[in-house]
Amino acid sequence: MADDDFHTLPDDLPVPVDDGACDHLTGMKVPSLALPSTAGGTVDLARADRPFVLYCYPLTGRPGTDLPADWDDIPGARGCTPQTCAFRDHAPEIANLGHDIFAMSSQATDYQREMADRLDVPFAVLSDADLAMTRALGLPTFDAGGMTLIKRLTLIVDGGVIRKVFYPVFPSHEDPSRVVAWLTAHGG
Repeated sequence: MADDDFHTLPDDLPVPVDDGACDHLTGMKVPSLALPSTAGGTVDLARADRPFVLYCYPLTGRPGTDLPADWDDIPGARGCTPQTCAFRDHAPEIANLGHDIFAMSSQATDYQREMADRLDVPFAVLSDADLAMTRALGLPTFDAGGMTLIKRLTLIVDGGVIRKVFYPVFPSHEDPSRVVAWLTAHGG
C-alpha cells in the first residue's frame, strides 16, 4: 500500500542515535566531483562560489509509489519531504545569511526532478547515485528496499571546508531552523 501523506510525520517514529559516523567530517575538504543536478548539468561543490548548506536525505516518497518495507521502523528514514519543504520555506532566510542550499540523495536525477517540481524546490538537488561523494566523505548509509541510502545529515561548508555537521537530524522538519540558528550565532 502506498503512503501518499509524505508531509506528515507519524508521532511514534524511532529516534536515531548519534553513532559517531559523522565525527570525522568537521574540517574536511569537500572533494571535487561533478554531481548531476535537478537544475540541469552538474555541480562541483568544491568549486561553489558561496558558502552553502548541504542536506543529505535517504529517499523522497512519490505519490502512488510504495516506500520500502518497514520504512517507518528505520530510525531517521522518514521525513524527507517535510525536511525539503522546510528548507524550501527557509531558503530566503538562509540566502540572507550568505549561504546557498543544496540537497543530495542517492536517487537518480529524474526521480529527484519530479520531487523538486512537485514541491516547488528553489535550489538544486544533487544525485549521488553512484555514491562517489558518499564514499569520498565517508558518509553514513543504510540499506532498504534493495538500495543503499544516505543517512540524514546536514553540512555547512565555507571555502570548500566542512564547518559544521548536524547528525543525526531529527525531527527532519526542524533541521533548517537549527541551521539558521547556528548560522546566526556564527555570523553567517
